[in-house]
Amino acid sequence: MFVTVFSTKSYDRNFLTAANDGKDHDIRFLDIRLSPDTAVLAEGAQAVCAFVNDDLSAPVLEILARGGTKLIALRCAGFNNVDLTAARDLGLTVARVPAYSPHAVAEHTVALILALNRNIHRAHNRVREGNFALDGLLGFDLHGKTVGIIGTGTIGAVLARIMAGFGCTILGHDVAENPDCVALGMEYVPRDEIFARSDILSLHCPLTPDTHHMIGFDTLKLLKRGVTIVNTSRGAVIDARAAIAGLKDGTIGGLGLDVYEEEADLFFEDLSDMAIQDDVFARLLTFPNVLITGHQAFLTHEALTAIAETTIANIDAFARSGAAVHEISVEKLAPKP
Repeated sequence: MFVTVFSTKSYDRNFLTAANDGKDHDIRFLDIRLSPDTAVLAEGAQAVCAFVNDDLSAPVLEILARGGTKLIALRCAGFNNVDLTAARDLGLTVARVPAYSPHAVAEHTVALILALNRNIHRAHNRVREGNFALDGLLGFDLHGKTVGIIGTGTIGAVLARIMAGFGCTILGHDVAENPDCVALGMEYVPRDEIFARSDILSLHCPLTPDTHHMIGFDTLKLLKRGVTIVNTSRGAVIDARAAIAGLKDGTIGGLGLDVYEEEADLFFEDLSDMAIQDDVFARLLTFPNVLITGHQAFLTHEALTAIAETTIANIDAFARSGAAVHEISVEKLAPKP
């Protein structure tokens, strides 16, 4: 198949090329993001490979369909950027990578928790400047603390296992209980209760109408004071303006973000020689108890290998039979209560 890959970085090119070895798909790599202005560049491609910040709204899908595209191969698990109803109506198949390396994301979550708690980011900068003072670097033992995990799928379950190893009490919240988490001793509780009891709150849920701005102004009064919040799921799960308010009044004691609601204009690019135009993001960077990484939780050799291999497998299956391995059907999507 002729495949156009949007939002290509060097690692995408390397891992997809390796996965395509012996498959003979004609892959064209484009650095630019998929949008209404760039969709025409995929004309003639039977498949389009897109990433988390590519625009797959109805207008874009219409352009792709007119250009001959039949398959949208997402190289990610999330699909909130895809108009699935429009895709169905246009006869487009949408496939994704439902799982790659849950360990990659869970371990990055733990890295953020540890760095925030022990002020590793601040200590690193101090030592580089010859400042070895310990004032302001006080942390706390993870042992005995309560960790709330919202979204206890594969990633949430791996995180639960890691945090149980630290001797933490584990709370969970999801639409269904995960037996593996229950076996670890996780207690499933309502959302308000997990907010009230958690010393550390980690978000691993999909972005749905119910989870959009789940951490918002109304939530602040429910949170345990001084809570550390880490989000490696989807940016819009947290209202950044509300998070700023919580940081200012001490409700939020630490905030670790690998995703951000308006990240499409920031992440995956080198903007070091430019002024950041997003005032909300710039405000977040001013807090010493905020640690932000640029959507890199997935970035391990194992995860990128799995993403590339699953993406090529979806393209292979569609080329052979007209059906991808991991298709997303709008009819089968259950509402998330």
